[in-house]
Amino acid sequence: MVRGKTQMKRIENATSRQVTFSKRRNGLLKKAFELSVLCDAEIALIVFSTRGKLYEFASSSMQQTIERYRRHTRDNTPTAFRSDEQNMQHLKEEAASMMKNIDLLEASKRKLMGEDLGSCSIEELQQIEQQLDRSVSNVRARKTQIFMEQIKQLKERHGNFPQPATKDQREHQPQPYAESSPSSDVETELFIGLPDPRTRCGASFLRST
Repeated sequence: MVRGKTQMKRIENATSRQVTFSKRRNGLLKKAFELSVLCDAEIALIVFSTRGKLYEFASSSMQQTIERYRRHTRDNTPTAFRSDEQNMQHLKEEAASMMKNIDLLEASKRKLMGEDLGSCSIEELQQIEQQLDRSVSNVRARKTQIFMEQIKQLKERHGNFPQPATKDQREHQPQPYAESSPSSDVETELFIGLPDPRTRCGASFLRST
């Protein structure tokens, strides 16, 4: 009679389930023993029944094999595959450390603003004063740098500004010619008409006094 294929699902009948467990448990233990002998493999097999009864097989020492397994998994398990509990604990520690740093920064900020100074010692007050002096010096240096950069940009955009002339340059600068005034020593008169018979000039003559 051909044996049918067994479906891989839980056996509902309790008696049949117990019989199948006993048969397959003994077969599993036998296969583990054969594998350890034939292949010289270190094998540790642990089985718990539904009632909590323990069945085990070890080719050498069960405890030594378990310790070897723990060392192997600890050395070869990457950080990304740590248990969820370890990850959660690590995140909690990081969050607590960040909150502590935030509280320290807030306290330092209040002291720099001149608040909560009642509990500060002389040394702490001196350190705060020195820090504020350094901050003011850095701010002034940065402001001066920005002014110089703006002046340089204006010069590049509009060209160099003309420098005012010195006193010596103004004295040696040539003066423009003065126009003739009405009281000039030279008088010029233009006459247009018939020539005077007493003169041999043409249609006009010039008289100078």
